[in-house]
Amino acid sequence: MNENMQSKKTSEIFRKGKSLFLVIFLQFGFAGMDIISKVALNDGMNNYVFVVYRHAAAAIVMAPFAFFIDRKTAPKMTLSVFLKIMLLAFFEPVIDQNLYILGMKATTATFAVSMCNVLPAITLVIAFILRLEVVNLRSVRSQAKVIGTLTTVAGAMVMTLVKGPLLDLPWTKGTANSKMVAHNGVDIHHSIKGAVMIVIGCFSWSCFMVLQAITLKSYPAELALTVWICLLGTIEGSIAALIMERGNPAVWAIKWNTTLLATLYCGIMCSGIAYYIQGIIMKDRGPVFVTAFSPLSMIIVAIMGSIILAEQTYLGRVLGAFVIVAGLYMVVWCKSKDHKVSSLPIGKECEENCNDKVVTIKLSDGVCDKRNQTAEV
Repeated sequence: MNENMQSKKTSEIFRKGKSLFLVIFLQFGFAGMDIISKVALNDGMNNYVFVVYRHAAAAIVMAPFAFFIDRKTAPKMTLSVFLKIMLLAFFEPVIDQNLYILGMKATTATFAVSMCNVLPAITLVIAFILRLEVVNLRSVRSQAKVIGTLTTVAGAMVMTLVKGPLLDLPWTKGTANSKMVAHNGVDIHHSIKGAVMIVIGCFSWSCFMVLQAITLKSYPAELALTVWICLLGTIEGSIAALIMERGNPAVWAIKWNTTLLATLYCGIMCSGIAYYIQGIIMKDRGPVFVTAFSPLSMIIVAIMGSIILAEQTYLGRVLGAFVIVAGLYMVVWCKSKDHKVSSLPIGKECEENCNDKVVTIKLSDGVCDKRNQTAEV
């Protein structure tokens, strides 16, 4: 008996540790994408063509793995699943990535990744609207979730509207030349324009996350789903590129410089592998958990961007980033408490949160369910 309990405990620790390791690994991968993409953008990379080539590369690399691993276990493709995949390809490869790159062009890599910290808040709102996340304002945890969400949005507005004095860091002091100033000296109009694009892209990315979690329930084959998303993303992205860059065939030329490196890295790592890993994590922890670690990517990009790209750092954006992180982790703290509460016996949970002894069959935040003998948020 003790050995079985110890084995289950070890398995649970490994399961939780695996999800944590994978989501941190993703953030390092995304941080590298921001730095490499910004360098390629500065070298004249076209964002529409970049999206097409990166997903084509991801589909080519991931397809053999999906064929050998998922060919026997992947369920039959239905019209409903195919339509969901088409929508997934439209949300992330086409809308999110193009707007994110355009926003990065108007600002900096650090600014773009910092603005993406509103992603968990947007995901939380969408999950609430779709009844994937329950919010009851009578509960302290739900109140903290709402306050954390509003704090995150306020931090994003501070980053956008407040510039403040320039922070002359040791590794950027005296290194800014005219080219760097052209790329990094972003005025308020560019900041607002870039922020709007990035926020819309984040909304599309949140929709992608939630829809991916829903699609995996009816099509539980992460690798096959990844290939389908990349393939349809390539097709839909090609249509968008042909429309936006009509009469300009030169943009389709592949250059043997940072644009090729950015295409291969972002395609294989941040589309192919990332979609697959996200699917694995979502099955266990849900879409909100996947998006909860974006501040880690912000920290990595801020350090690498100032060192590698000599990006100028302003006090207002640093303060805004801290506000975003504070609001975000208020939400993450509530989610961790929710996870613990869901495993408590009903008696203990009622003592803590159900003093009014309300008994109902419908599960809601802080309300007991005597029938199932569980308490859930």
